[in-house]
Amino acid sequence: MCIKVVHAVKIHLLTKAQGIIKRIEGIVKGKSLKIYKLYSVALKLLQVIIKNTINPNITMFKPKTEKIANIVKITPKVIEELQALLKGKTCVYIDYANVRPWSEKLKWHIDLTRLKQFLDSFENIRDVNLYSGTLEGDTQSEKEIKNIKDYSYCLRTKPVKIMNFSIDVRGIASMQEKSLLTQFIRRCLLRKYNPEVIEYLNKRFKDMNKLGEFFIKDRKCNFDVEIGVDMLLDSEKNKFDTCVLWSGDSDFHDPLKKLLIEKKKVILFATARRVAKELNDLTKQGLIIFDIQKIRNFICWNRELLK
Repeated sequence: MCIKVVHAVKIHLLTKAQGIIKRIEGIVKGKSLKIYKLYSVALKLLQVIIKNTINPNITMFKPKTEKIANIVKITPKVIEELQALLKGKTCVYIDYANVRPWSEKLKWHIDLTRLKQFLDSFENIRDVNLYSGTLEGDTQSEKEIKNIKDYSYCLRTKPVKIMNFSIDVRGIASMQEKSLLTQFIRRCLLRKYNPEVIEYLNKRFKDMNKLGEFFIKDRKCNFDVEIGVDMLLDSEKNKFDTCVLWSGDSDFHDPLKKLLIEKKKVILFATARRVAKELNDLTKQGLIIFDIQKIRNFICWNRELLK
């Protein structure tokens, strides 16, 4: 019998016991005080016994929408798997800057509304924390942040930094110099390139210069530090028994390792080839990696649902 059914039966028995107590109290009221106390003590003892058999660590899943309920009927095993994983008080931390690009690998997108509805269906999930930058002055970015707030996520945001990287070849001594390229290509890879390749790439920069382009703009807004600190502080406050992190970034190695040492249950929600080796290594110490492909139909855009 699945966990949900067992829990429901126990709650049903507890409710029945409470009802019996009220009915018997009505029957014996006004009669012998001794009889009244005897029945009352016996039935309340039954109530305590049933109540104590209910495991507080059991994860209750109550679908927040009819669509979620219908999907559960088709794929009940994944919910049973998550019920077994998400034990006790649970907090979720979503590194959205890391999660958003997963769509390129997954070939489907995460719908933040549906994700929140799905996570809210687990009654023991206390907080769903989402970290995302705001591109100030950008209508689409500001609208997205407003929507995230409306979905009732615990949102943490900050301005996205705009970085300017020079591609001005007038600043290099020769077309075989690597200084401009090191801003975009790792040095270990550059060392593999022969001089002809370096010259070719610098000439492409020169072509862009002729068109009036001398800088490449990039955006930066990392929350690695903030998420790591929040997880450790929440652990110290005993806010969770189970920590769920949506990310695959190697920068989380140290805080996750510390949580594991503290005997917290730690689950990484990610997808194949998006988990850093440093995090994969933590599985030997108890880290659990859950592939979000299993919950696609619960959290993807409606038009991307698998039939």
